[in-house]
Amino acid sequence: MPMQSRWNDEDANAYVEAARAAGQSDALGLRIYSSRIIGGDPDLVLHGGGNTSVKVVADDGSKLMHIKGSGWDLDTIEAPGLPAVHLAPLLEVRDGSKLSDPDMVTLLRRNLISADAPNPSVEALLHAFLPFTFVDHTHATAILALADQPDMREAVKRIYGSRVAYVPYVMPGFDLSIAGDIIYRENPGCEGLWLENHGLFTFANDSRTSYELMIEFVTMAEEELARAGVTLTGPQNNDGQQDQDLRFRLESALSQPDSPFEKAIFLDYRSTSAIRDYAARENLDEIAQRGTVTPDHVIRIKPWPMIIDADASDAAINKALDGYAIRYRAYFERNAARQSEPKQMLDVYPRVIIVRHQGMYALGSTEKAARIGGDLCEQATRAINAAEAYGRFTPIGEADLFDMEYWSLEQAKLKLAAN
Repeated sequence: MPMQSRWNDEDANAYVEAARAAGQSDALGLRIYSSRIIGGDPDLVLHGGGNTSVKVVADDGSKLMHIKGSGWDLDTIEAPGLPAVHLAPLLEVRDGSKLSDPDMVTLLRRNLISADAPNPSVEALLHAFLPFTFVDHTHATAILALADQPDMREAVKRIYGSRVAYVPYVMPGFDLSIAGDIIYRENPGCEGLWLENHGLFTFANDSRTSYELMIEFVTMAEEELARAGVTLTGPQNNDGQQDQDLRFRLESALSQPDSPFEKAIFLDYRSTSAIRDYAARENLDEIAQRGTVTPDHVIRIKPWPMIIDADASDAAINKALDGYAIRYRAYFERNAARQSEPKQMLDVYPRVIIVRHQGMYALGSTEKAARIGGDLCEQATRAINAAEAYGRFTPIGEADLFDMEYWSLEQAKLKLAAN
């Protein structure tokens, strides 16, 4: 069934009234409402994915932008999760010298209205540069199935005409903000930006239009898949049996001393028809190594999963873990060598384990982390299946994946945690 708009005028008006009662702008009320209906659809965004913004005029006449803050999910967002920043200083950097991402974060924090607000989204500058009141960004499943294809520029033009402009892959953060702004200015009549290997932006001067453009463009992606004979399944519930003995063997192997799960290990098991189709692929070993369906997933689920047979013994599991560690260390050393600053290697344990023909486990040191990983894998599996049926699943390459996993902003968090 094609994606449908969830907009409801009565609900929208209720959010406006609530914003007024709290001394907030009507626009912020609408931004909270449309953010929540975006976040409420797992085929648009999941667990902190995507971001939204709205530009408003302050009481003193200056322009502000409310932008999703770090640590907030769109489906439950409230006003504190959309911190306000002064807009003018952000616009000044669009034609200036390159900023490092830490310097960009400093710029954003320096211009927050409230000093104790969360960090604005790393894509805040692109939201600022786009000359529209409302800007929406998602990682929709149908978009990812097509965005992770090679050479999609002409296909995007065929599907959307001049309504959506194509942005070749650029690392999220300052570089993407500059690249996206340049592409928009080269295509001033467009209503959206297609980010290769990443997702989709839409924008308009009212909240409903921006939101419904997102729904329309995602629906057009679904129709493109259907035209090619590809059925994109919606989110699926577990209906496969878990092997408790295998789970016990995994828990034992993963809880050894020096493991990140030494103190606590949680396994979230998923088995759906889409997952079983994926886990039964003849080329599973190869396709599973290609990367994540959207760049930020790597921070939660690592660059690739570990694969085991359904009857894996303790020895087989330990051998697979050793092989994963060897591969991960080589990946780190290969890519860290080209960095301009030293990197601290993360642990060498997987966050996803695929059981051939049966299902997959997402691993976490908390129940929430494991569940989030499971949700991401459930969506990713459906996107990969559709991508392979349409053409070839081709996400960002190893170097770009490493740059995302070892982003300076993420490394800074590691250093703080170690002190």
